[in-house]
Amino acid sequence: MLELIIGGYAFIVWLLCVKLKVIPWNIKTQVGAVAGAIFLAASIIFTINVVTPSSSDVRAINYVVEVVPRVSGTVTRVAVEGNQMLKKGDILLEIDSTPYRLKVKQLEAQVADATASAKTLWQDLDSAKSQTTSAQAQLDLMKKRLGQAQELAKAGAGNQFDVESFATEVKKAESAVASAKTAEARITTKLEGVVGPDIASVAQIKAQLEAAKYDLESTVIRAPTDGYAVNVTVRPGNFLASMPFRPAMSFVEHEQRIVAFFEQNELRFIKPGDKSEIAFKTLPGDIVHAKVDSIIWANGQGQSVQSGTVPNAPMEHLHAPLAQKFAVKLTVDPAEKPFIPMGARGGAAVYTEKLAPLHLLRMVMIRMQSKLNYLVLKLH
Repeated sequence: MLELIIGGYAFIVWLLCVKLKVIPWNIKTQVGAVAGAIFLAASIIFTINVVTPSSSDVRAINYVVEVVPRVSGTVTRVAVEGNQMLKKGDILLEIDSTPYRLKVKQLEAQVADATASAKTLWQDLDSAKSQTTSAQAQLDLMKKRLGQAQELAKAGAGNQFDVESFATEVKKAESAVASAKTAEARITTKLEGVVGPDIASVAQIKAQLEAAKYDLESTVIRAPTDGYAVNVTVRPGNFLASMPFRPAMSFVEHEQRIVAFFEQNELRFIKPGDKSEIAFKTLPGDIVHAKVDSIIWANGQGQSVQSGTVPNAPMEHLHAPLAQKFAVKLTVDPAEKPFIPMGARGGAAVYTEKLAPLHLLRMVMIRMQSKLNYLVLKLH
């Protein structure tokens, strides 16, 4: 398009100066014509770089999840091969579940035993209450006999030995009552210590059972989201440990982020919602339509790392580092849904609301760039 404008300018100069000779064609007009062409081209280029900025650094970025098992064990099955599209929840691999399944059975037996023991506590409570009542009755009887012996001893009809004997029996009965009440209180405390519908001992084992079931379910590792697995080198017989620095494989999420990097002075008119066109090298000849989602107003040069060291001033003879670019997040039109591989690179143009007629020039440039992506420029 720029070539057409310059060509039209040259045609007008030829028509006025050479053909119609309205303007004399001498050294002054020749220099003026060339200077005018240079000025026109520079004005157009500088203007479109502001109202429809372009980027030569566009990247397709995918999140990658390192698949690390929660539990350790021997791999019994690898259900996927690399680079196969998967849905969320599809099985990736399985770990030997035998020890975890046995643990679940063991805890299920403990839950049954603890539940049965909890039911007997009510019977123990009834028995303890009966023992308390019996001990209290014996205490009341001994106190009565002690009183009678003391009255007889005062009247001279009894002896002091009977008084001392019944006094001893009263103390024994009081101790029996105290022991019975302690046993009753101990059982009552166990019955009052509940978590939900269960007493504490049963609830504790049930929690262990739930944890064991979760470990058993974790022996089957599933896809965390839609995507595909890469670097699938694990095989049946390998032993996997629950360690973050030894992942079983890498899982690439299907969801992507398209990010274009612009110079800092190119962003003055870019706003969320502006239209954009992208020419990926992996899609030669195609234009991917998108919109500006947001501008990431941050880069590494603005980060201050926490440290106890006072930053040093740069030496006078050292040049300041070049200003880093800012990233613009682009959202691809969902109606197109092109396959854009992870790590794809290309160029992009953003069309702002300023000087819309000049957008046509950028559209031509981005399409030419897309066509040039067909060329493979190497000699070997």
